[in-house]
This record gives sequence, C-alpha cells and structure tokens, in this order.
Amino acid sequence: MLLTAAAGFYLGARDHVDLLLLANTLIGTALVAGGTNAWNQIRERDVDARMARTRRRPLPSGRLSPRAAIWFASAITAAGVIYLAATVNLLTAALAALTFASYVLLYTPLKRKTSLNTLVGAVPGALPIVGGWTAAGGSLGAAVAALFWILFLWQLPHFLALAWLYREDYRASGLRMLSVADDDGRETGRMALLYAMALLPISLLPTLLGVTGAWYFFGALVLGLAYVVAGTGLLVAATPARAWRLFFVSILYLPALLTLMVLDKVTA
Repeated sequence: MLLTAAAGFYLGARDHVDLLLLANTLIGTALVAGGTNAWNQIRERDVDARMARTRRRPLPSGRLSPRAAIWFASAITAAGVIYLAATVNLLTAALAALTFASYVLLYTPLKRKTSLNTLVGAVPGALPIVGGWTAAGGSLGAAVAALFWILFLWQLPHFLALAWLYREDYRASGLRMLSVADDDGRETGRMALLYAMALLPISLLPTLLGVTGAWYFFGALVLGLAYVVAGTGLLVAATPARAWRLFFVSILYLPALLTLMVLDKVTA
C-alpha cells in the first residue's frame, strides 16, 4: 500500500515532489493500513483459529486480548485519518477512510457469504494509489482512474493463485472462496487468465493519457504478456508449481510496472 501510494504521489505531482508532504502521506497511509489490517484480524479471529497459516496470529493464539486489539486498531485508524486531514488534505483523508470502510465493513464479512468478495476486496487494495495522487495535488479524472483499475485488476490473479494453493485452509475456515469448490483449478485458472488479459490493455492507458512515455508503454506490454502467459499456464494445467509461478510473477509485475511509471513519467 505504501509503495503504490508513493508511486501515485510522484505521478500526481506537477512541478516537484514535496518530500515533507510525501512523508506525511505515507505516515497517515501506514496508520490507516495498519488499523485496517488489525480490524480484519479482530473480526476474523475465529476464522484465523481454524486456518493453519493464520492460527499463530496474536488473537487466535491468545497472545493478545480482543479488547486490547480493538483499542489499538481504533486508535491508529482514527489517528491516520485525522493525520491525513491535518497534514495532507481532506480528499486524501476521505479516501483512506473509504479504504478502511470498504475492507472492514464490506470485504471482511462478505468472505463468509460469497466468492465475489474478492472483487470487493480489490477496491481497498487499489485506493492507496489514488490517495497518493490526490495527496500530491492531482485531480480526480481519467488518468488516476486508469491507475486505480491497474491495481484493481492486478490483485485478482495474484489472490486467486494464492487462494487455490490454500484452498484446504479456506475450506476448513468456512470462507466462500472460488477455490474452495475448485479442486482441479480449472475455474480459478480461467478467471485468473481473464483478469490478466483485461489488465493488459488497461496497463497501457497511462501512456495514451499522457502520464507516461513510450518506454513505459512497451515495458507494460511485455510485463502484461508475461502475466497472461503465467495465467494461461494455470488454466492449461493447475498444479501447485504453476499456481506459485503465477503468484511470483504477480509479485514481480507490480513493482516493475510502478518503477517504469516513475522512470518514464511525462513532465509538463
């Protein structure tokens, strides 16, 4: 979240990068992100206790009381939103509050009800780059919308691959993930490839909208094709090795794409 917020800030800055303003943006964003994560663990402590990869977290393991966790999570979330409002601007603070609300109040409970929760969860994951953009003074419009959709679509193959690898954990927890009823991985692979293919043309929009130059365009094209190839591999034959490959390609894709954006930003 901090990486995407910082990239959004740089891309949204018009003349020069105000380092103090950037630092304030990252401090506020970190506080809200931490509070969001903490509240998610508070609300899912029963689920975490049933999953092998999460049962050692502070709440299900008993190392931390729910009361202490609630005080901590509430304090840093409120502090983050107030800090952004006081040191950055109200719009960025509102976007941070929306990130918290959409994750904790929508995404977290929806995980128990429908596999479409992944789409809802991608919204708060994509908002920090918008917050970084507005913190630097960038206005809401087509350019920042393209950045949002890049982050939104990138998350889906990334998470689908991980969810399929840990489908037994999710099945034991009672969470409604697509992978829970998809032992052969065909549906997960199909959706991962669909989102990777949708991301490819969207990732080229920053150049077409005048945010980045030609180097970014061709770099994004190569990265997007690699993501599609990794998604295709999972669809053709879903194996743990191919799911891990898609996951690691997604991990490499995002910082590489953001680095290209930063290096090839078009300056007025």
